Amino acid sequence: MDFSAAIPTFVVTLREGVEAALVVGIVLASLDKADQSRLNSWVYGGIGAGLGASVLVGVVLIGIISGLDASDQTYARVIKQLVEGGFSVVAIALLSWMLIWMTRQARQLKSDVEGSISVALQKGKNAGWGIFGLIMIAVLREGFETVIFIAAKFQQGLVPVLGAIAGLIGAVIIGFLLFRLGVRINLKLFFQGMGLLLLLIVSGLVITALRHFDAAALALAQTSETWAAICSNTNQACFLGPQVWDASRVLPDRQFPGILLKAFFGYTQHLYLAEAVGYVAFLLGVGRLYFQSLSETAAKSPQQPQRQL
Repeated sequence: MDFSAAIPTFVVTLREGVEAALVVGIVLASLDKADQSRLNSWVYGGIGAGLGASVLVGVVLIGIISGLDASDQTYARVIKQLVEGGFSVVAIALLSWMLIWMTRQARQLKSDVEGSISVALQKGKNAGWGIFGLIMIAVLREGFETVIFIAAKFQQGLVPVLGAIAGLIGAVIIGFLLFRLGVRINLKLFFQGMGLLLLLIVSGLVITALRHFDAAALALAQTSETWAAICSNTNQACFLGPQVWDASRVLPDRQFPGILLKAFFGYTQHLYLAEAVGYVAFLLGVGRLYFQSLSETAAKSPQQPQRQL
């Protein structure tokens, strides 16, 4: 079994899971400090609800794709490709936004969460629901991003799901080491490294999205004379332009090391002009914003040492 498809989802789930674990750990520590450990059950309930809702969303999305895949309707294949391309676009937008937002907001994460806890505790008997909602939203937010990413990778089978499970386990272990055993981990370095990997992985999704939309056009060309005229050669790309390179004999993307390059960098043995332009434009554009956010964060605390937890 080829486990290379599990690598991207492992990275995404591990990073998003650690973010959620930080929120959970801060909440538990705040409740303990406020002598409100009786509310811990609401924290665990929020975790369960967030995970359950994420799984439910995943089942619905994958069910939609499976239904379209099994359908014999005329335009089912076209719609399936459009839906998968749409999932890729949504995953690109969500993960890019969270990558930059988390980098800029990481320094005040603890104070923001503690402030939300203080507000919730002031609600008296309804404090538990406030804690529950805070945790559920935090877990669901990270889980939803992962689910959308897995849906975008649906054509690779269940292997991405295994990567997501491994990433979730890794995030739980890191959270346990941080908040239960008091192990000091350089979270700044962790998120910077994972952020760079995430940037490369999301850049690869740009190629995936373009290919889904092009496949939809090719499928439509088989049922429409108008689109058949536009996509004059249905064995090639429809609107992706000329092929930039063909490295299938030198570095195939289904064999080592090409398979790893495909997982991390979005490498493909057949690359078309629109894919190359989209990949480079996204990598430079979002990459610039990401490194700019890193510089802004570092400039705000030039005298402070690297934070460790």
